[in-house]
Amino acid sequence: MDKDMNMGNANLEVFSETLQEIAETNRNLLVVTSDSRGSGKLVPFAQRFPNQLVEVGIAEQNLVGISAGLASTGKQVFAVSPACFLTARSLEQIKNDVAYSNNPVTLVGISAGVSYGALGSTHHSLHDYAALRAIHNIIICAPADNFETREAVRLAAATDHPVYLRFGKRPTPLLREDVPFAFGKARVLREGKDIAILATGETLHPALEAATLMHESLGVDVMVISMHTVKPLDTELLAKVAATGVPILTVEEHHVNGGMGEACGSFLLQQGFHNRFRIIGIPDEYTVTGSQQEIFDHYGLHGQGIMEIAQQLLGIYQENR
Repeated sequence: MDKDMNMGNANLEVFSETLQEIAETNRNLLVVTSDSRGSGKLVPFAQRFPNQLVEVGIAEQNLVGISAGLASTGKQVFAVSPACFLTARSLEQIKNDVAYSNNPVTLVGISAGVSYGALGSTHHSLHDYAALRAIHNIIICAPADNFETREAVRLAAATDHPVYLRFGKRPTPLLREDVPFAFGKARVLREGKDIAILATGETLHPALEAATLMHESLGVDVMVISMHTVKPLDTELLAKVAATGVPILTVEEHHVNGGMGEACGSFLLQQGFHNRFRIIGIPDEYTVTGSQQEIFDHYGLHGQGIMEIAQQLLGIYQENR
């Protein structure tokens, strides 16, 4: 992690604080959890608003079904559960009870990606973008920092549309708050003319580290974009970047199959763009055992690793110009 970056809180803590702010004036807001009050940082919410929290126990399918039922009566529901279980055990309920029935449930996947570390692949959610991208009528968003988290929670609480929010566990650096946030609208956090890096969730921070390293060591101007909404993808900005001809690199805490990078690549190819393109993520394998940072390091999800792939991509591009 770049030592120069100011550290904020874990996004989950900001998620809980924002929910409490909303609940002060919105008695229709309900939180439903599957034994996730502690891991979801919702103990303070439960203490302040005991009548606005429903505990269903370790029963993720019931969690989603009950949440959909409450939402159908006019409640604004946040269903909170570990992302690995929420988007696998409850996939049918998400598809039918929430998305197909168009119930305004915000599904909150906590401890996402490889946040569970050494608990291993059974507890990692590296499939959730792929699974939910295949379901119509759901917004998929992975906020990168405290600002994006606050804005995403507020938007989700105000929408009548199904939403999936994805959060990790560790504190995140504080990034720019002067770039507006909206679902489906990516945020350009760093301008650059030589190569573009698109990142989502907690991989945005190492992407920015890579951009700084490339600028300082190579004089390369790197555009860095927070592609916080995996669906709907900001195809307008993606096409604008691609039209410049620069190489495009995507970074995500997800399998390389079916995630944000594959969504970007599919769009670019179908629109006739031929930019040099590469996806950085977790390869098609069960992950090594270790902490989240150790897993990131193993797969090159850090500033140096991203820079090396970006250099390769940029070198090929420059040779062919």
